[in-house]
This record gives sequence, C-alpha cells and structure tokens, in this order.
Amino acid sequence: DGSHPDPWTCMDPGGAANPTHVQGRLGVYHSHRHDLIERLDDLDLRNDSDVPDVPPSIDSTPEILRRALSGLSARWKNWWIRGILTLAMISVFFLIIYMGSFMLMLLVLSIQVKCFHEIITIGYRVYHSYDLPWFRSLSWYFLLCVNYFFYGETVADYFGTFVQRREQLQFLIRYHRFISFALYLAGFCMFVLSLVKKHYRLQFYMFAWTHVTLLITVTQSHLVIQNLFEGMIWFLVPISSVICNDIAAYIFGFFFGRTPLIKLSPKKTWEGFIGGGISTVVFGFIFSYFLAQHQYFVCPVEYKSETNRFVTECEPLELFQMKKYSVPLLLRSVLGWETVNMYPFQMHSVALSTFASLIGPFGGFFASGFKRAFKIKDFADTIPGHGGIMDRFDCQYLMATFVHVYITSFIRGPNPSKLLKQLLVLQPEQQLNVYNTLKSHLVEKGILQPSLRGYLRSWFPEDGLCLKT
Repeated sequence: DGSHPDPWTCMDPGGAANPTHVQGRLGVYHSHRHDLIERLDDLDLRNDSDVPDVPPSIDSTPEILRRALSGLSARWKNWWIRGILTLAMISVFFLIIYMGSFMLMLLVLSIQVKCFHEIITIGYRVYHSYDLPWFRSLSWYFLLCVNYFFYGETVADYFGTFVQRREQLQFLIRYHRFISFALYLAGFCMFVLSLVKKHYRLQFYMFAWTHVTLLITVTQSHLVIQNLFEGMIWFLVPISSVICNDIAAYIFGFFFGRTPLIKLSPKKTWEGFIGGGISTVVFGFIFSYFLAQHQYFVCPVEYKSETNRFVTECEPLELFQMKKYSVPLLLRSVLGWETVNMYPFQMHSVALSTFASLIGPFGGFFASGFKRAFKIKDFADTIPGHGGIMDRFDCQYLMATFVHVYITSFIRGPNPSKLLKQLLVLQPEQQLNVYNTLKSHLVEKGILQPSLRGYLRSWFPEDGLCLKT
C-alpha cells in the first residue's frame, strides 16, 4: 500500500529508472540464485510425509580441501570441489584406458556393483526398522545370479576357444542357461520362505525394488561391455559425450544460467542445456576424428587363447577409413570448401552426441525424481561434490542402451569370428556336416570348383561306374 519503502526499488526520487541500480540489483539476485534454489530444494524434499526419513548424506570432502576453500562462498566452494574431483576422475579414466580392454571391463563391473549397492542401501535405510529377514542377502544373491547369466553368455560368445580347451568349463557353458535358471529359482524359493506375516506387501515391494534395480544396473552394464567388444571407440565416444555434456552444461549454467529448464531439477537451465548440447556435438565430432586414426580404438576386442590376452588388431572397416565428401551448396560459400576429408564414423558420432545432449539428460531427470520421492539429495556421498557413483552414471545407462540398439540396427553385420567360435564348440560330426553343407553351397554358387569325384558323379550314376579312391 506504499506505507513501507520497497528495498528492491530501482527508481530515482523523480520516478525515473536508474540503470546503475537495476544492474546492481540484478547482480545481487543472480549471485544468490543458486543458494536460494538449493534451500528450496531441501524444503521440497520434505513434502512427501508418507515416505520414512532417510539419514542425510555426510559431507565427505577431504579436510585439506575443506580448509583450503573455507573462505569461499558455498557456490564457489562447490565449483572448485566439483572441478578438482572431475579432473582427478578423468585422469584415472585415462589411465584405465591405457591399461587395456580387460581393465575397462573390470571398471564397468565395479561401477555396476557400486550403483546396485547405493540403490539397495536406500531401500534398506528407508525400511530398516521393519527388520525384514534376508532382504540384503537375497538382493546380493540375485545380483550374483543375474551377473552369472549375462556374463556367462559373454564368455560363451567371445571366449569360445578358451572354453573349448577346458573340459570343466565346457559343462558350465553347455548347460549355462539351465544353471542360471536353477540359481534364480533357489533365490525365488528362499524369498517365499522368508515372507513374514503382516509384512507381505512390504516384502513384495522390496522384491520388486531389487529386480528393477537389477534391470537398471546389470542389464545396462552388460550392454556397455557388448559395445566395448565392437571396438573401444563405441565405448569411449558415447561415455565421453555424456561426460562432456555434463561438464559443459554445468559450466554454461553456472555462468550464464537464468532460465529454469525443468521443475524436477531447478538448478538445470536452458542456457546450460543448449550450451552443453552444442559443445557435446562439436567435441564428439573432433574426438571421433582422433580415435578413428588408431587401430587400438577401432578394432573389435578379441581374446586370443594362444597368447592369453585381449588384442585389438585388424584391417579397419570402411567405417574407419578416410573418405572425401562434397560440402553442401549452402555451406560452400561460408566454409570456402567444395570437398572435405573425414571418417564415416564421424557422421555416426553426431547421432551419438545428439542423443547424449537431448535425451541423455532425461536419465538425470529421472534420477532426480527418484531422489525427491525418497527425500534425499544424492544417492550416496562417495565422491565429494558429486554425490554417489549413481549420481554420475544415471545418464550413462540410458546412453548404453541407445548405442547397443544403434549398432545392431545400423552398423553390425554378420560376425565371422563369432560364428567360427560357435562352430568350434560343436561335436566333430556336426562340424563335418556344416563343412559339407557349406562346400556344396559354394559349389552351387560357382565360388568353388567341383572336385573330380563330384564332377564324375554328376555325369555317371554310382551304380553304373565304380568310383573308388
């Protein structure tokens, strides 16, 4: 009603707008915006009264880093903590890449187990007061069963020659699916026997919780390893694109963020989303050009039983061979080029980077909704400034599925190496039958010349001419 002066007024005594005051007030507003959003987030997390309280995450920032940044505001302190830990994680990632494919597989498996642990722990913390029998034990048992099923299939597909030389492993591979089913059935029976009166609904809820967690973590990590076997480039480009998008979106949002993007994550802004998307596409295109030049990254990962190691040596596919492309007419006047030399894979990298920019963040939004439902800020406090492992890989799982579908739909053809490994597992009589069938087919196609014996049989019936060797 005008009885109290507005502390945010930007008017001169004469009624005219003062530009200096406007800029100053806007600067104050934007400097405190992120802190206000974080406080609102904390309040919003307490709205669902039907969900039991979860113990808050503990600040795991190293003491030496906390002291060094003690004089900074919360906003800049979080910036430096995230930046330092991001550089450390990227450095470790490069080291593991240098160590080879097997170490990357172990890394994926370790991340899978940790993500499963973080999600299951949330369920355990929420409902720990009910003291449900066998909940944690059965959860880890089902994790073991599902991993045995998926990675047993991988061993059969990619380590066939190794298995063929060891009789004890042949039994496990031959009856792999039956053994997997038997193991799961044992866990299913144990769950039924663990049911407690008055807690049936809750126990079935946790049973579903475990299986959905397995679907999210184990299935996707299996697809990541499948992508890795297609060539390290199919592993590195998608993962690096998601990492680049996360970093670029944070930087653009930190300095230029003004417009909220989605209510689930008020700190996400349109400026960060757009800036991160453009940066990711450019990064993916350039990064793919670098990787496509090296056999180490483009060749399928194969296990050589003779040397007992993984190798990445091959004649690069046409996808990774330099080609000349005509520049579209609209771009010729801008670039001044009529043709450009590039790898065909770089065109595919644009599709991968675009997905990482447009759809990948929805994995993070999904995780944000999950955390709000259970009134938690992070899945865990494993990484200072970042939260848990799942907080960093929520977008990667969605990306892994897309890459696998993309490869099987547009890239992958028949795999002679995989087919040969399957043939080597057959019995000698079956192998001979396949050989004769293939030989007859090639002769009919004119690819092979018929043998003299076969030629004579085609002209003279066997009962009219004795053909003996």
